[in-house]
Amino acid sequence: MELTINGQTHQVDIEPDTPLLWVLRDELGMTGTKYGCGLAQCGACTVLVHGQATRSCVTPVETVAGAKIMTIEAIETDPVGQKVVEAWVAQQVPQCGYCQSGQVMAATALLKQSARPTDEEIAGAMVNLCRCGTYNAIAAAVREAAQA
Repeated sequence: MELTINGQTHQVDIEPDTPLLWVLRDELGMTGTKYGCGLAQCGACTVLVHGQATRSCVTPVETVAGAKIMTIEAIETDPVGQKVVEAWVAQQVPQCGYCQSGQVMAATALLKQSARPTDEEIAGAMVNLCRCGTYNAIAAAVREAAQA
């Protein structure tokens, strides 16, 4: 199967129903995308597929063959992603950091869809779980990235 991840083509010999998360982590060594719940509930596994936030833990790899996939490893190569990362650092969002790659990916997807999101749009898009409760800092970072 051929996958385009972070602008590079990868050939993987994998069962078609294998979740994308395990292909990224176990087959390709891209460990920035995290395993959280395995049920698409927490968002730690969020990647971008054609610019859309996608939960990789429940996405069969066969459904993204031929798609443009971006992981946290390449997010700063995207102008919007770079602004998000800069805002994340400026707002000192991470505490434990486990969920942050998924949070950054979700924020990048939001800002690609809506350059100036309202507070309601931010709340609606930023639904990934954060055990440390950094939701106020996350929202502030999204607003800062939108202004950049």
